Amino acid sequence: MESAEIRRRWLSFFEERGHTVVPSASLIADDPTLLLVPAGMVPFKPYFLGEAKPPAPRATSVQKCVRTPDIEEVGKTTRHGTFFQMCGNFSFGDYFKEGAIAYAWELLTNSVADGGYGLDPERLWITVYLDDDEAEQIWREKIGVPAERIQRLGKKDNFWSMGVPGPCGPCSEINYDRGLEFGVEGGPAVNDERYVEIWNLVFMQFERGAGDGKEDFPILGDLPSRNIDTGLGLERLAMILQGVRNLYEIDTSQVVIDKATELTGVRYGTGEGSDVALRVVTDHMRTSVMLIGDGVTPGNEGRGYVLRRIMRRAIRNMRLLGASGPVVAELVDVVINAMGQQYPELITDRKRIETVALAEEAAFVKTLKAGTNILDTAVTETKAAGGQVLAGEKAFLLHDTWGFPIDLTLEMAAEQGVSVDEAGFRRLMKEQRERAKADARAKKTGHADLSAYREVADRAGSTEFTGYTATEGESTVVGLLVDGVPSPAATEGDEVEIVLDRTPFYAEGGGQLADTGRIRLDSGAVVEVRDVQQPVPGVSVHKGSVQVGEVTLGAAAHVAIDLRRRRAIARAHSATHLTHQALRDALGPTAAQAGSENSPGRFRFDFGSPNAVPGTVLTDVEHKINDVLARELDVQAEVMSIDEAKKQGAIAEFGEKYGERVRVVTIGDFSKELCGGTHVHNTAQLGLVKLLGESSIGSGVRRIEALVGVDAYQFLAREHMVVAQLQELVKGRSEELPERISGMLAKLKDAEKEIEKFRAEKVLQAAAGLAAGAKDVRGVAVVTGQVPDGTGADDLRRLVLDVRGRIPGDRPAVVALFTTANGRPLTVIATNEAARERGLKAGELVRTAAKTLGGGGGGKPDVAQGGGQDPDAIGDAVAAVERLVGETA
Repeated sequence: MESAEIRRRWLSFFEERGHTVVPSASLIADDPTLLLVPAGMVPFKPYFLGEAKPPAPRATSVQKCVRTPDIEEVGKTTRHGTFFQMCGNFSFGDYFKEGAIAYAWELLTNSVADGGYGLDPERLWITVYLDDDEAEQIWREKIGVPAERIQRLGKKDNFWSMGVPGPCGPCSEINYDRGLEFGVEGGPAVNDERYVEIWNLVFMQFERGAGDGKEDFPILGDLPSRNIDTGLGLERLAMILQGVRNLYEIDTSQVVIDKATELTGVRYGTGEGSDVALRVVTDHMRTSVMLIGDGVTPGNEGRGYVLRRIMRRAIRNMRLLGASGPVVAELVDVVINAMGQQYPELITDRKRIETVALAEEAAFVKTLKAGTNILDTAVTETKAAGGQVLAGEKAFLLHDTWGFPIDLTLEMAAEQGVSVDEAGFRRLMKEQRERAKADARAKKTGHADLSAYREVADRAGSTEFTGYTATEGESTVVGLLVDGVPSPAATEGDEVEIVLDRTPFYAEGGGQLADTGRIRLDSGAVVEVRDVQQPVPGVSVHKGSVQVGEVTLGAAAHVAIDLRRRRAIARAHSATHLTHQALRDALGPTAAQAGSENSPGRFRFDFGSPNAVPGTVLTDVEHKINDVLARELDVQAEVMSIDEAKKQGAIAEFGEKYGERVRVVTIGDFSKELCGGTHVHNTAQLGLVKLLGESSIGSGVRRIEALVGVDAYQFLAREHMVVAQLQELVKGRSEELPERISGMLAKLKDAEKEIEKFRAEKVLQAAAGLAAGAKDVRGVAVVTGQVPDGTGADDLRRLVLDVRGRIPGDRPAVVALFTTANGRPLTVIATNEAARERGLKAGELVRTAAKTLGGGGGGKPDVAQGGGQDPDAIGDAVAAVERLVGETA
C-alpha cells in the first residue's frame, strides 16, 4: 500500500466517524518555544492547554514533522528519520480510552477491502502504563488481545507530558512484530527493533506539577475534561505494509535512494557504509524539500541553520559516495515527484524550491572544497604537534570564513580521529556576536562607523527632505564616504555613500522602499543611486556607484529620482492605508497593522488576527477598497501635534517612533493615519487594487499581498486569458466553469476506475493458463513467470491467489509471479497448505527472490511480497525460487 493511500485511508476512516479533518500545519511552528513542528499534536496544544476552545470535539490530521536531536542516528537504524508524517486522531472532552482503543484496532486490523490496513491481529503487541488497569482491561475484554501480548511499562516509556506543568496521562502503544529475523522474542519490552511501535494512544487525564525529566514530577489531580491525543507514524506503517526492512526503503524514500544510486554508481545493499550514506541522503533531501516548501531558507540561525545543516550533510554524503558534479536538482525533482501526491503544493512551488536548493548547493560546493583543505591541514598540524584536539580558533575560522557549520567540522574531524575544542569555538562565536551588535545595521549604515554620519550631522545639519513636493532639484554634497571611509573625493567605479544638504530621495522607512535615481554634479560626474537610508536621525545617505567622472566633497549637484518608480511606490503606499482601514472596518480594531512593505506596483500588509480571514470577507474588503478609488477621494497630508492627531482619530503606523509634531495622511472621509511616506494626490490615481490572498506568518499575525495599478491590471488580464482559454475548451460561459470542470474531473475519475477494473480483469484472465502450465519440482506444482509490466501490487497479489486456488488442494503448490512497476521489479509468492507441510514458506521464498532482485521482502508463510532494484534479474530470481523449492521439498 503506497504512502498516499495510507494517508487517504486514515483521514477517510476518522472523517466517517465524526472527526473534523484538519490540514497539516506548516513545519514552521506557531509556538515561539519551537523552531519546527516535532509532533502531530503541536498545532492542537492551545486546545489541550485550555488556551483556546477547539473548533470541534473530534479532529484528525496527518501532520508534517521534523525532529533533529537524533540526526547522527539517521541511516544507522531502521526507524530514525528527520522528516516524518504523524497521523493523529484527537478528542477534546469527547471519547476516551475505550473509544480510542477501539478505533485504533478497527483501522489497523480491518481488511483492505473494508477500508482498513489489513494487519494480522496476532502480530500486534500492546504496552500500557504500569498501573493503568483500565486500559489493559479494555484491550483484553473489549478487543480480545491475549494477556501474554500485553506488557506494562513505566513512566519513561508509557506516560506522556509536555515536559512542563500541565496536561499529562498514561499511554498505550501498539507494536508490530516483524518476525524472528529482526530479533529475539519477548515483546516490545525486550526488543524494539523487532516489535516496532506504530501507534501511541495518549490518555490525557491528569495535571502534572513542576519537575525534571520524564519521570520526576508530581500528579496534582484530574483534568476538568479528559482528552485523547494519538499518533501513528505513517512511514513506519508504510514500512510494514510494503514489506521492507526500514523507513528508507518505502515508496517515497526508495525512489530517492534509486536516484542517488544512479548519480553515484554505488548500489544500495552492497556495503554498510555506503548504505548508511545513501539513507542519510534520502532522509535529508526529503526533509530539505519539505522545509523549503514551507518557506524555510538556508541560513546560520534557527530554522535556516537546521535546513543548511541537513542539506550540506546530504551533499557531502553524495560526494563521499563518488558524485563529482551537481546532484541537488535531480534529487529535489525526485522528492517532489514522490511527495507531490500527498502535498500538491510542492509541485506548484517546484521552481522556487529548486532555486533555493540549487543556490545552497552551489555555495556549499565552494565551501566544501576550500574548507576541506583547511581542515585537513589543521588536523595534520594538530597531530604532528602531538595533539588530539583541534583548536577552537581553527573551527571558528572554518565557520566564519568558509561557512562550515560546527557540526560538519565535528563530524569531519572525528572521521580523522580528532576532537574539537567546542568551548573555545563557542567563546569566539559569542565575541563575534557582540561585535556584530555594533554593526548589525549593515544595510542602514554601510560599513562605516555611525560616528562618521554623526560628524556630518554636527557639521552640516540634517538633510532637508523636499520629496513631498519635488522630484528633482539642486543640492550640495556635504558628506562623502568611499567603502565606508570618509573621503574628499571618489572616482569612476567607486562604491560611495553621499550625504546631501537637501534631497527629494525618500529614505527607506515606515515600510516604504527607498527611491532610486541619479546625482549629476556640475563637473559632469554621475552617480547612480540604488538605495537611501537614514543610519542616524535626519541624515539621508545615498548609496550607489560613480558611473562617470569624479565626485568631490562640497560639489554642487542636480538630483533626480526615478519618477516612475516613485509613483508606483506611492500608489502601493496609499493602497496599504486603504487596506488597513477596510480590514479594521471588517474585522474590528484588533486588525491592527503589524508590518508592511510598499514596493513598485505591489505591497504586503501584516495585521493582527487570531484566525484566517474568510474568503468572503477578503472579497468584501477588496470591493470596498476599489469603491474608494472610484469615489476619487483627495489624499492630503498635514503636520500637527501628536495630541491633535490622536484627537482626530489618526492611526499610528507600525514600528514608527513619533515626536511632538507628526504628519497625518488623510484619504477623504475614509482613512486617517500617521505616516511619513509618499502618496498619490487622489485615489483615482491608484487605478485598481487586487488582493492576491492572505496567509499566516506567525502566531496571531496574518499577511495580505496585493497588486496595484498596472501590475494589478496585468494580473487580471492574464487571469482573463486563462478563463477565456478554459471557456473555449469546455464550450461554456465563465460562470459555468467550476461546475463543468468538476463534472469533467468526475467523469475522468470514473473512466480511470473502469480502466483499472478492465486491467485487473485482463490480468486475472491469465490465471487458468498459468495454473495449467505448472511445473513439477519434486512433487510440487510450481508456477513461475513474469506478467506484463505495470501490473500493480494488488493486482499481482490477486492473480497469484487466483492461480493458487486453481491447483487441487491436495497437491503441494508454489506460485511465484513477477512484474515490473515504475521501473522496479516486484514479486508475490503464495503457497498452499500442502506445500507448507513440506516446509515451503512464502516469506522465505520471497526473501530469496527479493535478494536476487537487489531488494527485500517478507510476509506470512502462505503469501508474501517483495521487490528490488534490478528488473533484469527477474529471470535469475525465478530460477532461485525454483532451486529453493527443489532443495526444500
